[in-house]
This record gives sequence, structure tokens and C-alpha cells, in this order.
Amino acid sequence: MKVLVAGASGALGRPLIRRLRDAGHEVWGLAHHPDSLKTIERLGAHPLKGDALNRDNIFEIVERIRPEVVIDQLTSLPASPFDLPKCLPADRRLRLEGGGNIFEAARTFKVQRYVQQLSGFYLDGEDGLATEASPLKINAPGTIGESARMYTALEKRVSSAQEMESIGLRYGFFYGPGTWYWADGAFSRHLSQGDVPLIGAGRSTFSFIHVDDAAQATVAALTAPAGLYNVVDSQPTKISEWLPAYARWIGSDAPPDFDEQEAARLMGEESVYYQNSLTGACNRKALQMLGLSPQRLPWLRK
Repeated sequence: MKVLVAGASGALGRPLIRRLRDAGHEVWGLAHHPDSLKTIERLGAHPLKGDALNRDNIFEIVERIRPEVVIDQLTSLPASPFDLPKCLPADRRLRLEGGGNIFEAARTFKVQRYVQQLSGFYLDGEDGLATEASPLKINAPGTIGESARMYTALEKRVSSAQEMESIGLRYGFFYGPGTWYWADGAFSRHLSQGDVPLIGAGRSTFSFIHVDDAAQATVAALTAPAGLYNVVDSQPTKISEWLPAYARWIGSDAPPDFDEQEAARLMGEESVYYQNSLTGACNRKALQMLGLSPQRLPWLRK
């Protein structure tokens, strides 16, 4: 199939291009920066210089390429998670406005299938793991709520496409090469510097996914039944367990302990919520329908 990947040079885009090429697909990678275009070409895909925020530009590209599948992996995330709050407005605009341009172009030029990156980590599983029927935590404080509302809008958009088969992939927290959560990643650096405390009881459950496993599931989504999928690993783990284990994995001291009141005063209400109110996600549907076989978290291997 002819596949257009928007956001093709990121931490997920790189293994995704390789897997799409290995599966025999003709891959076109959309990017804006020259270095990103070089990366796409080096990986064996056709580089497309384009600006997702320029509607006319995107419509011209989709009309010219005429892909059968569009995969929207657009993000505008910072190098460090500590910089996320100030980068969220640009990220939100790129995903909603830029992604909206790509989505409308795909509908206009009769793309068969649209695959959308979504969130599997701000879901509301109430007292258990979130399923594909679970909503997002739209009433959470700060940037968590802002992001949840953005992803909710993306879910509504992709589900509205009657003319196209639509797939929504709710990815867990990415880890692996090029991500925050890796031995040389930004999270590891902050943790080793003592910037990441364990807050209160650390009740939040996190669901991660290796970028290569996410890429495998994304390729499988090209032929899977339409709908939502939680693309997460099989080790939903409370932060009180995985954060100290992660510190040991990178050879760092154990994270300091903050009580919730102290953390709220120093770091804001959002930090307390983040570590004590998130629920992990159930991957049963992705295991069955996408053939997902996630790796074990390296910091939790026995």
C-alpha cells in the first residue's frame, strides 16, 4: 500500500518507517525541517517537505501523492518533559489544526484508512485498568486536563470519518531510543539529578510501550478492524514500584520522598495528581487484534 506518515522522523516514526518498508509498503514521510527530511530519506522512505499548518500545502501534497493510508503521528514535544507545559500550546495547535488539515485532505481525496496517534496514559479506568470504552481524564488539573481534552477532540474527529476506515491508537508512555524514558533520555537525566521525587504513596499506575512495539502495532493497524486500541505493554505498574526500579536501572540514587502537601506547594497540584491519580490501560484487544507482543520493561526485568 501507499502510506503517508505525518510526523515521520520522530522516536516512533523512525521504527515505523522501517517496519512499513519491511512489510513492502511504499512509504512517504511528511516533515518540515531539513534534518527530518534527511532522516526520512535515509530510512528508505520518500521525503515530503510540507507544513501541516498550511492547509493549501497539505491539500496539494495529498492530492499529488494519493495515499491509500494516512498515519498521523504529529507532535511538537520538547526534549525534556520538564518543558512540556510551555510547549503544550504549540503541540495542541499542531495536532488539532495541522492534523485537522491532513484529516480533511484525506477525506477530500478519498484516502481509504486513517490512523491517528492518541493517548493511552490519561484514560479514566476508575478503579481498574482502562479499556477502549474508557474516557479520558478531561477534568484533571493543569496540563493533564488540557492534554486529555485535546486527545478527546482527536478521538471525536477520527471517529467522525464515515468515508474512511478510522483507527485510533491509544499509545502508552513511549520508552526506547530517542524517548524521554531511556538510559540516555531526559527523564533519566532529571532523575539522576534528584529532580524527580516520589510523591505521597505513588498510587498512579503507568502503562508504557516500547517504540518498536508501538511501530509493530501501527503497521498491523493498516489491516485490522477499525476502531480504538490501547497500545500499551502488559506490565501496568504503580509509580511507587517502577520509579525506584528505574533509578536502580540507570545507576541513580533512589528518588527523594515528598508528601503530597509539600509537593503541591513546591510543584503544584498537577504533580500530586500525576503520581497518585492515573490509571493504566488494558491491552487485551491489541493483543488479540493487532498481534501486539510487548517487551518487558527493562527496569522491571527479574
